[in-house]
Amino acid sequence: MAGRERSRLSDAAIARLRPREREYTVWDKSVPGLGVRVRPTGGRSYVLLVEHRGRSKRVSLGPVSLKGIAEVRRECHGRRARAEPERKAKEPEAPARTAPLFREFVEGAWKEAHFASYKPSTQRSAGYALTGRLLPAFGSKPLDRITPVEVRRWFDAFSRTAPGNANNALKLLRQILNFAVASGCIDTNPTRGIQRNRRPALTRFLSREEIARLHEVLDEEAGRGELFRQQAEIVRLLLLTGCRRGEIVRLRWSEVQDGMLVLADSKTGPRKVPLNSQARRILGRQPRGESPFVFPSPLDPSRPRGMNLSLRYRVRRKAGIEDCRLHDLRHTHASHAVMNGVPVPVVSRLLGHANARMTLRYAHLGDREIEQAAERVGQAIGDILGL
Repeated sequence: MAGRERSRLSDAAIARLRPREREYTVWDKSVPGLGVRVRPTGGRSYVLLVEHRGRSKRVSLGPVSLKGIAEVRRECHGRRARAEPERKAKEPEAPARTAPLFREFVEGAWKEAHFASYKPSTQRSAGYALTGRLLPAFGSKPLDRITPVEVRRWFDAFSRTAPGNANNALKLLRQILNFAVASGCIDTNPTRGIQRNRRPALTRFLSREEIARLHEVLDEEAGRGELFRQQAEIVRLLLLTGCRRGEIVRLRWSEVQDGMLVLADSKTGPRKVPLNSQARRILGRQPRGESPFVFPSPLDPSRPRGMNLSLRYRVRRKAGIEDCRLHDLRHTHASHAVMNGVPVPVVSRLLGHANARMTLRYAHLGDREIEQAAERVGQAIGDILGL
């Protein structure tokens, strides 16, 4: 009723309404559709707009002289209350929305829209998260039956044993359910408000003494057989190149070219890694068979070798570096590069970082190196002071 007169009608206000040259209606602000019609002759009557066969119809409720506005408002509410069930009965019910199962949605609409565009390494990590965590937890549930409480309980349980992997799985779950919202399958994302686990500061890297101890233990393990020899070589290459674990474990002979690694698939896309002479010697002594991989699986040469967990734990224990992860070897490579005067932008290129700010997380000195530096400075100044 835009552009029409509206007022909070009262009996006194209605009595003050005066006739005009043409008929007019003043509409009530309290009850939608209720108004007082004033004719040029001075007659005043109540009117009500009602829906009839899909169109608005004006119904007269009688002259204002017979009843007050309060009684008319009650009458209007009564009319609407009686008409509502009848209107709803005539209207065809909208079909209830049936949300697909989480498994069906992932295998269908989500994979078609997103999975194919992922890099191969991202597809692998997403596949592990789906088959290992998300589908067992939510696969048989309709999307609209996955609740925030249930997601929180799942995430907290996963975080107790693997906080980093829990973060990655939560990120994937959130992306899938955001797509479900955009597709109209659910109204809200049940992962909303769940915070990722805070990442610990990257302060661990191996000192020169720890690297030497690790080298000795790897020599011992390599003498135990081909399985241990290959895994020892993988660890040494991680330390010498600063590559990520997957880049070395899944390294193909076709990616070893002219003194460098030409990686077709890395976290930041294709990149080249220059090889120092030590890394080239390690690659040069690897046997070349029919497998496309530098470190093939002994059971299926068409697949790369995995990293043996028990071997990793034993090596760390024997070398006295139980708190060192495989990724800390990449950290070690970067930190020793900075300590030997390599500029941060160059280290960033070596590691394949998208920008130098990421490299700054690695480029710091450990407590032992700081203590040793303080001792050297103190000795130098002490000699001058005669202390």
